[in-house]
Amino acid sequence: MAIEIKMPALSPTMEEGTLAKWLVKEGDTVKSGDLMAEIETDKATMEFEAVDEGVIAKVLVPEGTDNVKVGTVIALLAGEGEDVSAAAAAPTPTPAPTPTPAPAPAAVPAPAKEEAKAAPAQPASAPAAPAPQADGGRVKASPLARRIAAAKGVDLAGVAGSGPNGRIVKADVEGAKPGAAPAAAPAAAPQAAAPAAAPAAAGPVWYDESIPHESEKLSNIRKTIARRLTEAKQTIPHIYLTVDIRLDALLKLRSELNKQLEARDVKLSVNDMLIKALAVALQQVPKCNVTFAGDHLVKYQRQDISVAVSTPSGLITPIIRDAANKGLAAISTQMKELAGRAKDNKLKPEEYQGGTASISNMGMYGIKQFEAVINPPQAMIMAIGAGEKRPYIVDDALSIATVMSATGSFDHRAIDGADGAELMKVFKELVEAPLGMLA
Repeated sequence: MAIEIKMPALSPTMEEGTLAKWLVKEGDTVKSGDLMAEIETDKATMEFEAVDEGVIAKVLVPEGTDNVKVGTVIALLAGEGEDVSAAAAAPTPTPAPTPTPAPAPAAVPAPAKEEAKAAPAQPASAPAAPAPQADGGRVKASPLARRIAAAKGVDLAGVAGSGPNGRIVKADVEGAKPGAAPAAAPAAAPQAAAPAAAPAAAGPVWYDESIPHESEKLSNIRKTIARRLTEAKQTIPHIYLTVDIRLDALLKLRSELNKQLEARDVKLSVNDMLIKALAVALQQVPKCNVTFAGDHLVKYQRQDISVAVSTPSGLITPIIRDAANKGLAAISTQMKELAGRAKDNKLKPEEYQGGTASISNMGMYGIKQFEAVINPPQAMIMAIGAGEKRPYIVDDALSIATVMSATGSFDHRAIDGADGAELMKVFKELVEAPLGMLA
């Protein structure tokens, strides 16, 4: 009997994923431990290894398929001594049916509300277009396409859309032949104009299709980033506190340490030392090492620092755990290894899920100062700007110093302004007198 290969759960919270790429094809022989596919979750792209040995008899889910539920049979494997053709001919497992949601109350469809806000008023003679099944009673078409169709007398119901999700765009109706539009059903009563409201969470988004452009499908990672950052800004009351920090002593210590570590093939970066400084600051100001949890406050007893890393798939935050009690060499070595695997989408879930606070450094891009969005469920993130030569008062005299701006974003539900200010003060002191973080 053919062995069913099922969509794996690659993290404790994973319910579905995208089968990004098959690394094997029908007829290939695999053994336990061989890489079979790349699975894209909402956090990262991970490789899926074979557990059993045999021959790939049939691929049931093609690569690029989105929203594949965990447990769905994605391929069939012919075991040792089994006829491959017989295994391939085995009945395809049928997934459990998805319950049909109850119909929504009769109302103006969400896309219609959206167009009422975003699009200019339609001509009075514009025909009412019958809807594709997926769009709740309206043809999916841009406002510009609707106007052109109305002027040419084109029935949108007979036009195939080439835009995102089958949406009818300008080019589709310009080449269409005029045809009688179906008569609109008489309205029982005039309908009041829909009030201007926020766009629906789902549905088409209006944009100017007359501008040359291309449409790129979002990865699960990018969708998750968009959702989490939107939720963070909408639900977390951010408070921002900025300090200017003199870097000269830290840069001098870094240079001296790197000479000593050269034989161990370790090279400390400024960011490595700032990770350590933030962790020690959180250790000294534990009121900022917390999570707001509705009716209670979670107070962490360890400083796990999530470090923002930019990858081709989007932003991900590998974690340096117990950073306050790690040496700088250990932090540097671990950070280099985590960042490399993050850019190759090779991180394990436990290496990027969790953390008690975050740090995001954009100094390498020349950004002087910025305010980062809190990474929930954490309650703070430190945004690091570029170190630059600035006029600076040293011992009551004007001089030139290397200075950077650091901005802490704090969840004001969990952290009072005074506590955030104390953390920024301690962080500044540790960076300006860095031997204190090594004690």
